[in-house]
Amino acid sequence: MNHVAIFLADGFEEIEALTPVDVLRRANIKVSTISISDKLEVEGSHNIKVVADKFFEDVDYTNVTCLVLPGGLPGAEKLQKHKALNQLLINFAKEGKLIGAICAAPMILGTLGITDNKNTTCYPGFEKHLGKSNHSDELTIKDTNLLTGKAAGASMRFSLQLVEMLTDKATANELADKMFVEGLK
Repeated sequence: MNHVAIFLADGFEEIEALTPVDVLRRANIKVSTISISDKLEVEGSHNIKVVADKFFEDVDYTNVTCLVLPGGLPGAEKLQKHKALNQLLINFAKEGKLIGAICAAPMILGTLGITDNKNTTCYPGFEKHLGKSNHSDELTIKDTNLLTGKAAGASMRFSLQLVEMLTDKATANELADKMFVEGLK
Protein backbone atom coordinates (compact mmCIF):
# COMPACT_ATOMS: atom_id res chain seq x y z
CA MET A 1 0.00 0.00 0.00
CA ASN A 2 1.26 3.46 -0.88
CA HIS A 3 2.07 5.81 1.97
CA VAL A 4 3.01 9.44 1.33
CA ALA A 5 4.82 11.66 3.85
CA ILE A 6 4.32 15.41 3.40
CA PHE A 7 6.74 17.50 5.45
CA LEU A 8 5.72 20.71 7.19
CA ALA A 9 7.82 23.51 8.66
CA ASP A 10 6.65 26.91 9.84
CA GLY A 11 6.33 29.11 6.76
CA PHE A 12 5.17 26.35 4.37
CA GLU A 13 2.94 27.27 1.41
CA GLU A 14 -0.50 26.05 2.43
CA ILE A 15 -1.86 25.30 -1.06
CA GLU A 16 1.25 23.31 -1.99
CA ALA A 17 1.02 21.17 1.15
CA LEU A 18 -2.71 20.70 1.62
CA THR A 19 -3.77 20.17 -2.00
CA PRO A 20 -1.68 16.98 -2.23
CA VAL A 21 -3.04 15.81 1.15
CA ASP A 22 -6.63 16.26 -0.05
CA VAL A 23 -6.18 14.85 -3.56
CA LEU A 24 -4.13 11.83 -2.45
CA ARG A 25 -6.63 10.96 0.27
CA ARG A 26 -9.48 11.21 -2.28
CA ALA A 27 -7.54 8.58 -4.26
CA ASN A 28 -7.46 6.37 -1.13
CA ILE A 29 -3.71 6.82 -0.71
CA LYS A 30 -2.44 6.95 2.86
CA VAL A 31 -0.96 10.37 3.68
CA SER A 32 0.83 11.51 6.81
CA THR A 33 1.67 15.14 7.45
CA ILE A 34 4.98 15.33 9.26
CA SER A 35 6.18 18.20 11.46
CA ILE A 36 9.94 18.71 11.47
CA SER A 37 9.75 20.97 14.52
CA ASP A 38 9.11 20.23 18.19
CA LYS A 39 5.39 20.93 17.91
CA LEU A 40 2.62 19.36 15.87
CA GLU A 41 0.91 22.69 15.13
CA VAL A 42 2.67 24.22 12.13
CA GLU A 43 1.90 27.69 10.79
CA GLY A 44 1.89 28.29 7.05
CA SER A 45 3.23 31.33 5.24
CA HIS A 46 -0.27 32.85 5.19
CA ASN A 47 -0.87 32.33 8.91
CA ILE A 48 -3.01 29.20 8.51
CA LYS A 49 -2.29 26.77 11.32
CA VAL A 50 -2.29 23.04 10.61
CA VAL A 51 -1.91 20.21 13.08
CA ALA A 52 0.47 17.65 11.62
CA ASP A 53 -0.23 13.96 12.05
CA LYS A 54 3.20 13.04 13.40
CA PHE A 55 6.63 14.26 14.40
CA PHE A 56 9.52 13.48 12.04
CA GLU A 57 11.27 11.16 14.46
CA ASP A 58 8.08 9.14 15.17
CA VAL A 59 7.67 7.80 11.61
CA ASP A 60 8.89 4.44 10.30
CA TYR A 61 9.99 5.52 6.82
CA THR A 62 10.56 1.95 5.62
CA ASN A 63 6.83 1.80 4.88
CA VAL A 64 6.69 5.20 3.14
CA THR A 65 6.66 5.10 -0.66
CA CYS A 66 6.76 8.83 -1.46
CA LEU A 67 8.14 11.99 0.13
CA VAL A 68 6.61 15.40 -0.68
CA LEU A 69 8.19 18.80 0.01
CA PRO A 70 5.95 21.87 -0.22
CA GLY A 71 7.48 25.23 -0.98
CA GLY A 72 6.90 28.54 0.72
CA LEU A 73 9.38 30.62 2.60
CA PRO A 74 10.81 30.29 5.11
CA GLY A 75 9.30 26.76 5.24
CA ALA A 76 11.40 25.32 2.41
CA GLU A 77 14.56 26.80 3.93
CA LYS A 78 13.74 25.12 7.25
CA LEU A 79 13.20 21.79 5.50
CA GLN A 80 16.55 22.28 3.79
CA LYS A 81 18.33 22.68 7.14
CA HIS A 82 16.86 19.49 8.63
CA LYS A 83 19.77 17.02 8.47
CA ALA A 84 17.71 13.86 9.05
CA LEU A 85 15.25 14.85 6.31
CA ASN A 86 18.15 15.48 3.93
CA GLN A 87 19.54 12.00 4.60
CA LEU A 88 16.09 10.48 4.12
CA LEU A 89 15.77 12.25 0.74
CA ILE A 90 19.20 10.98 -0.34
CA ASN A 91 18.24 7.43 0.66
CA PHE A 92 14.91 7.62 -1.19
CA ALA A 93 16.64 8.92 -4.30
CA LYS A 94 19.22 6.09 -4.20
CA GLU A 95 16.43 3.54 -3.80
CA GLY A 96 14.47 5.03 -6.73
CA LYS A 97 11.49 5.87 -4.53
CA LEU A 98 9.17 8.71 -5.50
CA ILE A 99 10.01 12.25 -4.37
CA GLY A 100 7.88 15.33 -5.09
CA ALA A 101 8.89 18.95 -4.53
CA ILE A 102 7.11 22.12 -5.56
CA CYS A 103 7.89 25.86 -5.79
CA ALA A 104 11.01 26.67 -3.74
CA ALA A 105 11.37 23.11 -2.40
CA PRO A 106 13.18 21.65 -5.44
CA MET A 107 16.19 23.69 -4.24
CA ILE A 108 16.51 21.18 -1.39
CA LEU A 109 16.85 18.35 -3.89
CA GLY A 110 19.26 20.38 -6.01
CA THR A 111 21.63 21.08 -3.14
CA LEU A 112 21.65 17.34 -2.36
CA GLY A 113 22.47 16.44 -5.99
CA ILE A 114 19.13 14.65 -6.45
CA THR A 115 18.15 16.81 -9.44
CA ASP A 116 21.42 16.21 -11.32
CA ASN A 117 20.75 14.97 -14.85
CA LYS A 118 16.97 15.21 -14.27
CA ASN A 119 14.36 17.42 -15.91
CA THR A 120 12.99 19.87 -13.34
CA THR A 121 10.95 22.97 -12.73
CA CYS A 122 10.70 25.34 -9.76
CA TYR A 123 9.63 28.81 -8.74
CA PRO A 124 11.43 31.43 -10.87
CA GLY A 125 14.70 32.47 -9.28
CA PHE A 126 15.40 29.11 -7.62
CA GLU A 127 16.88 27.49 -10.76
CA LYS A 128 20.38 28.33 -9.53
CA HIS A 129 19.89 25.78 -6.74
CA LEU A 130 19.00 22.88 -9.04
CA GLY A 131 22.54 21.71 -9.73
CA LYS A 132 23.12 19.97 -13.04
CA SER A 133 19.42 19.59 -13.88
CA ASN A 134 17.69 20.41 -17.14
CA HIS A 135 15.40 23.21 -15.99
CA SER A 136 12.14 24.10 -17.76
CA ASP A 137 9.34 26.60 -17.15
CA GLU A 138 6.65 23.88 -17.32
CA LEU A 139 4.08 23.81 -14.50
CA THR A 140 5.10 20.28 -13.51
CA ILE A 141 7.75 17.86 -14.72
CA LYS A 142 8.01 14.11 -14.12
CA ASP A 143 11.38 12.46 -14.54
CA THR A 144 11.59 8.82 -13.45
CA ASN A 145 11.11 8.92 -9.64
CA LEU A 146 11.07 12.73 -9.37
CA LEU A 147 8.15 15.15 -9.70
CA THR A 148 8.73 18.89 -9.49
CA GLY A 149 6.20 21.71 -9.62
CA LYS A 150 6.57 25.39 -10.38
CA ALA A 151 4.36 27.21 -7.88
CA ALA A 152 1.08 27.28 -5.94
CA GLY A 153 -0.92 27.46 -9.17
CA ALA A 154 0.49 24.08 -10.20
CA SER A 155 -0.63 22.38 -6.97
CA MET A 156 -3.64 20.57 -8.43
CA ARG A 157 -1.73 19.25 -11.45
CA PHE A 158 1.19 18.30 -9.17
CA SER A 159 -1.20 16.40 -6.88
CA LEU A 160 -2.92 14.58 -9.74
CA GLN A 161 0.47 13.58 -11.14
CA LEU A 162 1.41 12.16 -7.75
CA VAL A 163 -1.79 10.09 -7.91
CA GLU A 164 -0.86 8.93 -11.41
CA MET A 165 2.68 7.98 -10.36
CA LEU A 166 1.41 6.08 -7.31
CA THR A 167 -1.53 4.38 -9.06
CA ASP A 168 -2.19 4.95 -12.77
CA LYS A 169 -3.31 7.60 -15.25
CA ALA A 170 -6.91 6.33 -15.36
CA THR A 171 -7.28 6.79 -11.59
CA ALA A 172 -5.82 10.30 -11.75
CA ASN A 173 -8.12 11.28 -14.63
CA GLU A 174 -11.19 9.78 -12.96
CA LEU A 175 -10.40 11.77 -9.83
CA ALA A 176 -9.87 14.93 -11.89
CA ASP A 177 -13.24 14.42 -13.59
CA LYS A 178 -14.98 13.99 -10.22
CA MET A 179 -13.42 17.26 -9.00
CA PHE A 180 -14.15 19.06 -12.32
CA VAL A 181 -10.52 19.96 -12.94
CA GLU A 182 -8.48 19.49 -16.07
CA GLY A 183 -7.11 15.96 -16.08
CA LEU A 184 -3.82 14.57 -17.29
CA LYS A 185 -5.19 13.27 -20.60
